[in-house]
Amino acid sequence: MKRAFLAAALLGASFSAHAVAPGGPGCGWGNLIFEGKSGMPVHLLATIVNGTSGNATFGMTSGTNGCDTSGALTYSGESLLSMNGVLEEVAQDMATGEGEALTALSVSMGISTEDRAHFNGLMRDNFAAIFPSQDVSAAEVMQNITAVMQQDQKLAKYV
Repeated sequence: MKRAFLAAALLGASFSAHAVAPGGPGCGWGNLIFEGKSGMPVHLLATIVNGTSGNATFGMTSGTNGCDTSGALTYSGESLLSMNGVLEEVAQDMATGEGEALTALSVSMGISTEDRAHFNGLMRDNFAAIFPSQDVSAAEVMQNITAVMQQDQKLAKYV
């Protein structure tokens, strides 16, 4: 059960990571209607207006409704590995080269199905470089994973 929750949390977080200000921070009628207002209820309402009417999607494809897709998407939340207990489960799976937490990590990183076995093996083979000490932080682990992937011809395209 815990692993199923972990997989769902990682997948959900990865999808939301890609959804930070798509089309720009002022994109869509929801932003127009609630301009100048703040707080969670107003942000939720603006998101609902943008999502249910499809106007943000239209704005991104047509360059209208205050949308601009020329900038890079950003994510300023915490690393998925920072979630309580996730780092430990990823470490256990990474040490063996298989497991639900490692699969959830590869999915959240956008690694295609055909490259996941290679990813798992690379993570297992580089476990000591990725987890150099017991007190390594989630941010350090992600930096180490990225460094290992950048050096791999097959996985460099994902970082």
